[in-house]
Amino acid sequence: MRKLTVLFALLASPAMAASGPFFSLQNTNFVVLIAFLVFLGILVYMGVPKKLTGMLDARAVQIKAELEEARALREEAKTILASYERKQKDVAEQAERIVSSAKEEAMAAAAQAKADLKDSIARRLKAAEEQIASAEAGAVRQVREQAISVAIAAAGDILSKQMTADGAKASIDDAIEQVGAKLH
Repeated sequence: MRKLTVLFALLASPAMAASGPFFSLQNTNFVVLIAFLVFLGILVYMGVPKKLTGMLDARAVQIKAELEEARALREEAKTILASYERKQKDVAEQAERIVSSAKEEAMAAAAQAKADLKDSIARRLKAAEEQIASAEAGAVRQVREQAISVAIAAAGDILSKQMTADGAKASIDDAIEQVGAKLH
């Protein structure tokens, strides 16, 4: 038994590995070629290419769905922005109505006293301007907050889904490097 082991060890030595014709089982290049072809045949027989393309197709469908969701969120943000712009316009019109109302009241009060009239108009104009400024600031702040929250939510969803794929990709790359290092 020991002599047989020594004989196999000598036959497997690197000096004997590449000698002889190429189409021989004693030529390591030919044996590796056959093993590689058998390995590829097993992969095809097991349906690995179909599984890989199925996984890639599923990922493409998922990405399309995420893009459609992002588009929908963008449209929703545009709608909200338009709503706030309409509200801002309504507030401006209301401010104009307030100013015109103040002017009419001032004209009615002109008969009483010019000094009271000037003070009243000044106070009302200042209040209207402050209300306009406050309404504009509030509307802009609400639009920004809504847009930020929508953008953060969309980005968070997309990033959380992409991070898992990157982690898987990094693991596959590490495994390939380890196998390459062990084979050489």
